[in-house]
Amino acid sequence: MYVKEFMTAKLVTVTTDTPLARASRLLYAHRIRRLPVVDDDYTLVGILGERAVASALPSATIGSSSKDMAQSLSQLTAGIVMHPEVLTVTPDTTAEGAMSLAQDNKVGCLVVVDEQYKPVGIVTTNDVIYRILSPLLGLGKPGFRLHICDCGESGKISQITGLIEKHGMKLEVIHIDESPVTRKNDLIVQVVTKDPEPLISDLTKQGYKVELRKRKSWPIPEDD
Repeated sequence: MYVKEFMTAKLVTVTTDTPLARASRLLYAHRIRRLPVVDDDYTLVGILGERAVASALPSATIGSSSKDMAQSLSQLTAGIVMHPEVLTVTPDTTAEGAMSLAQDNKVGCLVVVDEQYKPVGIVTTNDVIYRILSPLLGLGKPGFRLHICDCGESGKISQITGLIEKHGMKLEVIHIDESPVTRKNDLIVQVVTKDPEPLISDLTKQGYKVELRKRKSWPIPEDD
């Protein structure tokens, strides 16, 4: 998966001379936490986060009269408070590469830029959770989730998918998970069926340890 497939493309940006009070209103109105800062040519020059805005606004007004407060707020701009060093990726950066970059630098967002360094999107931790992690965990999808221990090898995976097909079950989710305890690869499958017990029984007979993982109950289609 590439960044362009899950980034947020509808950007809300500010310029360096945008009053901080307006930037604060934009953050609140759009329910976002960060604003890319651009210059007059729409080239990325910084990033403005809600914490920086919240920290700067009170300090500019403490102990001030109403007139002085208004003047202070009008003089305080995004360019003064923004963070000029921005981690960026391109639309064709892989999801793995983007997440590795974010983790290595301990940041919650990456700005997506084109060849002219103009922002075309943004990738946040929430994007990863809702667009990558949630489908991987089968959230919002029907079926029963089975954790099958020590079967991450290709031959064993083929055997298990064959058993799923034998029972006429739809395979909704499948992925490998390394056990932090055994350091072996386990297989996670989510199958759509009214009764997973026949499959679990067959897997157990084949020598596999199977755990039926509790999850939210989703409706099963009648024709399944």
